[in-house]
Amino acid sequence: MSAESPEIASNRKARRDFHIGDTYEAGVELKGTEVKSIRAGKVNIADAFARVDRGQVFLHGCHIQPWETAGEYYQHEARRPRRLLLHKKEILKLEQEMSTKGATLPCLKMYWKNRRVKVQIGVGKGKSHADQRHDLKKRVELREAQREVARFNRR
Repeated sequence: MSAESPEIASNRKARRDFHIGDTYEAGVELKGTEVKSIRAGKVNIADAFARVDRGQVFLHGCHIQPWETAGEYYQHEARRPRRLLLHKKEILKLEQEMSTKGATLPCLKMYWKNRRVKVQIGVGKGKSHADQRHDLKKRVELREAQREVARFNRR
């Protein structure tokens, strides 16, 4: 059996565009051909988000490329909504948090855990352009401080 890498895909833009509060780990209900495509690394979660609908949570916008060798009957749709597997208490908490204005559930990353595909979603609130600039400025200042400390330690 091949060694599975823990992280399949990550959405780095989600943390840039949203203030992420709580994060949740959810299982994903997949078809067999989707698992094969994920193992091959043919997944994109850049536009993926979750939505609570009638007591269930669905992942929208996740693109899993169709498996090449599968027949028409066994094939899956690339962008179909996939059900996320969460505890009832977590779903109720997500529903409550989504009732606030401007809240969204971006998909942060997809990874393997105990041979199962898991998705990490976060409760996000959109950042303004000024917030994004402030975060960039903080990162640059931190990098410069680390550079100065490293230069001081070399002496």
